[in-house]
Amino acid sequence: MNAVRPDALSATRSRVARASWFAAWLAVWLAAWLAAWLAIVGPIGVALAQEQPAESAPAGANAPTAPPADAAAAAVADQPAAPSQEFKSIDQDVQALKKDVVELNKDLFVLEEELLFPANTQVAVFVSLDVGEFFAVDSVTLKVDDKEVANYLYTAREAEALMRGGVQRMYVGNLKVGKHELVAFFTGKGTHERDYKRGATLNFDKGIGAKYLELQISDRARKQQPEFVIKEWE
Repeated sequence: MNAVRPDALSATRSRVARASWFAAWLAVWLAAWLAAWLAIVGPIGVALAQEQPAESAPAGANAPTAPPADAAAAAVADQPAAPSQEFKSIDQDVQALKKDVVELNKDLFVLEEELLFPANTQVAVFVSLDVGEFFAVDSVTLKVDDKEVANYLYTAREAEALMRGGVQRMYVGNLKVGKHELVAFFTGKGTHERDYKRGATLNFDKGIGAKYLELQISDRARKQQPEFVIKEWE
C-alpha cells in the first residue's frame, strides 16, 4: 500500500486546523461573554442584596412582636437565592465548559493522528534509556531511507525523565510496504564528561499494519560504556 498522498495530507491538515481554530475561538468567546455578564450583573445583585429599606413605625405604636415560626420559615423560603450561590453556579458552568473544550481537543488530536497516519502505513519510533551511568543524552537524529526525518535536542528535565524510565515517541510517519533502513545518531556525554557520538542501523520490512521501533540506550557494565540498539516491537 502506498503512503498517503501529499494533497490528501494537506487537505486533512487544513480541515483539522479549522476545527481546532473553531474550538479555541468558541472557548474564548464563551469565556469573554461570561466575564462580561458577571461584570454587569454582579454589582447589581450585590447592591440589591444589601439594599433593605427599613419601615418606620408610627408614633406611639407598641414594640413589634416576633412573627410566628411558620410565617418566618415561609418568608425565608420565598427569598431569592443569594448572589454567591448564583456565582457558584456560573463558575461550575465555566469549569464544565473548560472540560468540554479539553475533551474536544483530545478528540481532534486523535482524529488528526488517524487521518494523517493511517494504521496501514504508520511507522513510529520511540526512545528509551536504561540506567544512564555511562551516557547522558543530548540529542538524537533519525534518518529513514537516507532521509533525515527527526532531530531532537533534549533539555535536562527531559533527559532525567528518560533516566527514570520514561519513553518518548520521537517520530511518527508513513511508509509504504517493503524494505526500509533506519539510522539513528546519538550525541551526548560519556564517562569523564567526554563528548560521545554513536550510531545504530536497522533494516526492517514494513508490512500491512503499524510498525513500532524503539531506540534503546543501555549501559554495558562489563565494558564500562553505553550500548545503542534499535529493536522492533512485536
